[in-house]
Amino acid sequence: MTDDKLNKQNLRRLKKVKTWQLVSILLLMGFIAATFLRLNNIGMTQRFDAVKAADKVGDNQIIQDRLYDLQRFISDHMNTNMSNGIYLEDSYQRDYKKAYNLASLDGNPNGNIYKKVQDVCAPQFSGWSTAYVQCVTDELAKYPSANSLAESVKLPKAELYHYSFASPVWSADFAGWSILICIILTIMIVVRLIFVAILKWLIHRHKMI
Repeated sequence: MTDDKLNKQNLRRLKKVKTWQLVSILLLMGFIAATFLRLNNIGMTQRFDAVKAADKVGDNQIIQDRLYDLQRFISDHMNTNMSNGIYLEDSYQRDYKKAYNLASLDGNPNGNIYKKVQDVCAPQFSGWSTAYVQCVTDELAKYPSANSLAESVKLPKAELYHYSFASPVWSADFAGWSILICIILTIMIVVRLIFVAILKWLIHRHKMI
């Protein structure tokens, strides 16, 4: 068999599968992949909300369980990155108040300083914030024993209440396999177009000789 006949035979074989057919399959798989990626993100958001709900309740064991669920889901699924992580604001606020309560002794000459500070600052803010902390600091400074109280308070470190988990670039779930199929189809389409172009050029070149 001559090279020209072989080239024509290979071209006919390639043309049995149309490019538009491969593109149609690629578009379908792209839609499926996007759906699974969206479901992964929704799953992460649901577990994120579960952690925040547990944080409001205040049960440490439940909080840890929900954090573990969130971490495990994110580590096993792509497209589940949290942009700023998750901050246990309510837990920090509870521990923050507890630290001041422990330092605010009944025998203090000014009475329970923290309670007095709370009476001033709490009505001004709906929850814990940097402005709230500044208000507490300013009010404490008005009492003679403020310096000793501030030094005795062991405030919790805010960074210990912040959690951030990273999702994998690719995961062996429905979304991951769908993405892989899309990549394979894209490669097949590109390779097919290249081979068709080369075979047509060889056939045309042979005619010109």
